[in-house]
Amino acid sequence: MKDKQKAKKHIPRQVRWDKLDNTAHLFPSIAGESMTNVYRISVTLTEEIQKEYLQQALDIVLPKFDGFNLRLRMGVFWYYFEENGKRAPKVVEESMFPCRYIRQNKNRSYLFRVTYYKRRINLEVFHVLTDGMGGINFLRELTYQYLRLVHPQLGEQAGNSLSEDTSLSREDSFVRNYKKGKPSGFNKEKAYLIKEDKLPAGEFGVMHGRMSVTQLKEVAHRYGASLNEYLVSVFVWSVYMEFLHGIPGGRPIRIAVPVNLRPFFDSDTTKNFFVMVSAEFRPTEESYTFEEVVQIICESLRSQINKEHLEDLFSYSVSNQMNKLMRPIPLFLKNIAMRLVYEKSAVANTSTVTNIGNIKIDELYQPYIEGFDAFIAMSKGQSIKGTICSYGDTLVFTFSSIFSEALVQKAFFRKIACDGVEVRIETNGVYYE
Repeated sequence: MKDKQKAKKHIPRQVRWDKLDNTAHLFPSIAGESMTNVYRISVTLTEEIQKEYLQQALDIVLPKFDGFNLRLRMGVFWYYFEENGKRAPKVVEESMFPCRYIRQNKNRSYLFRVTYYKRRINLEVFHVLTDGMGGINFLRELTYQYLRLVHPQLGEQAGNSLSEDTSLSREDSFVRNYKKGKPSGFNKEKAYLIKEDKLPAGEFGVMHGRMSVTQLKEVAHRYGASLNEYLVSVFVWSVYMEFLHGIPGGRPIRIAVPVNLRPFFDSDTTKNFFVMVSAEFRPTEESYTFEEVVQIICESLRSQINKEHLEDLFSYSVSNQMNKLMRPIPLFLKNIAMRLVYEKSAVANTSTVTNIGNIKIDELYQPYIEGFDAFIAMSKGQSIKGTICSYGDTLVFTFSSIFSEALVQKAFFRKIACDGVEVRIETNGVYYE
């Protein structure tokens, strides 16, 4: 009997594993020190962060999220996820530039990091794990747990279970929704690329512009645009005026705009589920007014952001993944092919502007939370990018850049201010102007 009990104790636990979603397959193939594929979402509280409680909160929350409790493995034919099971990554005070490459072997094999600075908690995620919606999910629960530890009365009221709004779904919604035989739909023509002097290697400039959602909506409405369309138009206008100086250009200014597919396909997955559309402005005439640029950008985006076109975009990619002829090709050859395809497609956009939306917080925790911001790392040909997020009536447009001058940023916020919106600027110290 004792021998049987002993044998039972030594039965190895089965390690959970998971496939990468369709978009995630690209990131390990192209990621490195110069193109990290890491994004950051931060929450600013009303009080200073206490490191020991933040570490405890991470230790408690991480085991509840299968989608973060993972390490990346290299198989013969594909990358795959495997349950990590190690202690949570060490929470540290921020002391370096953001969105650095995440080395698994220096991070307890995890694909995310948590840092803090004064009143701010930062979550940085390697995009292979999830997109912005999945990141918000995790950061929100980490923040709730932290606040419950610091303020025990919150725990008494809320308990320690996850919020009802937090999804744990790990469905591959790309595969569930793809349709066979769809055309590519991706633009491969080279876009206008900004070429300016860059910061010293390793430096990373961040500039936040904090604005009223109400004021922005009023201005966007005057131009017949949505808030997102207006902000993308201002970005395009800033590039057009600063670098093309309002004259015709040979290549189009094209801004990649990630579209969250969940509302279109009834999904709550925490895996990546987005596609890129492109807002295109091709300056062929002698000069354009801002109103004309807004109209062109609105038409460009509206023609693409519909369920049928979005389905075409990701179905083409999924069909390549599902191709039986592709499956037996060794991973190192797939990596070479994916890098070559990426090299060509990367220069099809001037920049990227992503909107992670309005972040909702349970009423119980609202008195302790001041706001959120987010930004993304650089990629080939794109040395400046924009990220939008909002909380309550405050919208934050954040520029991340490795250019040594803030020409686009200044033109962007100057235009918005001229349109009557109050803008409060903050930087990480790289740009002091």
